[in-house]
Formats: sequence, structure tokens, C-alpha cells
Amino acid sequence: MSTIALNRTGTGRTPISAWMTPWQAWGLILVVPYLLIFIFFVLYPIGYGFWVARHPQTYLHLFEDPIFARSVVNTLVFLIVAINLKMIVALLLSGFFIQQRTWIKWLSVLFILPWAVPSIPTIMSLRFMLNPEWGVINQVIFKLTAEDGPNWLNDPTIALSMAMLVHIWKSLPFWTLILIAARLAIPDDLYEAASVDGASRLQKFKFVTWPSLQTVYVTCTILSMIWTLGDFNSVYLLTGGGPGDLTHVLATLGIRYLRLDQVDLSIGAIVVAMPLVLPLVYFMMKRLSR
Repeated sequence: MSTIALNRTGTGRTPISAWMTPWQAWGLILVVPYLLIFIFFVLYPIGYGFWVARHPQTYLHLFEDPIFARSVVNTLVFLIVAINLKMIVALLLSGFFIQQRTWIKWLSVLFILPWAVPSIPTIMSLRFMLNPEWGVINQVIFKLTAEDGPNWLNDPTIALSMAMLVHIWKSLPFWTLILIAARLAIPDDLYEAASVDGASRLQKFKFVTWPSLQTVYVTCTILSMIWTLGDFNSVYLLTGGGPGDLTHVLATLGIRYLRLDQVDLSIGAIVVAMPLVLPLVYFMMKRLSR
């Protein structure tokens, strides 16, 4: 009888060892739990969300809501203003913190704290500080000027600006550390050669530092935009979307609809953000693949 047709047990089945080694079998066993977690906690929620928001009427109701239009504008303002301002300041601070001075090293430890501590207590503390009646900021203004301070979170423009400042303050240390690491990777020989040629500090930055940091800087900017689109802490914890739901962004608008028991609109608000996310993901992956 042919050994190809029958194995040693005579059942005609190919043993596992014929097409998979023990190490490969153990690898498959260890991968299966992670695959199941990915299916149930990633693929299934995404698929269910698309299923819930599959009706065209959902998006018609969404586009007719004036709060949705305001949220889109707020999101774009958040991305254009807050992200670029944050990355520019991070670029400047990265040059400051690489100086070899003891007091700068101790200052860098304090600088990292806003990013290291949890968001809820820090942002809620800032919200209490901005309270118009008993907040510490208005109390200081009253002691210095004998006049009442502004109602910081009652004006939509000021409230959104404060939310952007909170976002910058909270995430600035992380991106500064990334750019510091990129600066430290630049060879000192390039700066020494520039000094020999008589280059000024501005010329060193223009012709040595920036060309070396450009790829990292652009990649960090795109990645920060992607993360910011899903960040609701800065707005929701500080303003709650108020006053009058005028400071909502797309990330917090979904929570608003969810609290109103409008699940389809909540998912639809998230789906609408995908045209903003997907191009950013594409450009980031394209740059990383170079």
C-alpha cells in the first residue's frame, strides 16, 4: 500500500507534523487568543457601527443638525490651529531642553508632568480654576484689578480656545520628547563643520537641524492629527460641549447623541470623521514606507 495514501495508522490522514512543526503549532495556539480578541473587540464593534449607521436618513438628519456643522468647523479649527501651534512650540522647546545645564534637566522633569498624570484630575482642576465665581484665576484678577474676571467657559470662542490650550499643554511634553530624541540623533560633526564655515545659529538650524528633523516633524504632525480626532478629553472634560453645544468637536458630538439616546446619529458622527482620518493615515504610512 502506498505510504502517500495512508499514514502509519492506516486512516489515510496526513499527520500534523507533515505540514506544521511543533514550534509552528505552538505559535498558532498562542496567536489564536489575540486573534479572537481582535475580532470581538475591534472588527465586531466597527462592523456593528457601520451596520447601525447604514441608513441614508441617518446622515440626512445629521447634516440638518446645526450643531453638527458647528462641530465640523470646531474640529477643523482644532486640527489646524492647535496641532500646528503645538508642534511649533515642541520644535522650539526641543532645542531648549537639549542644553547641558543642571537647572534645565530639573525643569524638564516638571515639564513632563502634565503628560504623565491622568487627564481627568488635571483637566477638571483647570475647570475649577476657570470658574467665574470662586475660581482661583478670577480671584487673582479681582485682587489685582478690583474687577470681576471673565466667564471663561460661557463664551464659545474663549471656551474653545481654552480647550485647545489645554490640549496643547497636556500633549506638548510627549511631542517635545520625540523631537529631542530626533535632535540628539543628529551627528555633532555637521554642527562642527557648519561652525568652521562661519554659520550662525539660524543658519545651522536652517541647513543642518531642520533637514534632519523634517521627516520626523511631519510624521509627528500627521500622527498628532489622527490622535486628536479621537481625543475628546480636552473638550468634554473642560467645557462639556457648552455653552449651548457650541464647542463640540466630532469626538464629543457622538457622546452628545448617545446621551440623547440617538445611537445611529452617534455612530454616524464618528463615521463622518473617517474622510478626515483616512487621508492622514495614508500620508503617514506613505512617509513611513520610504
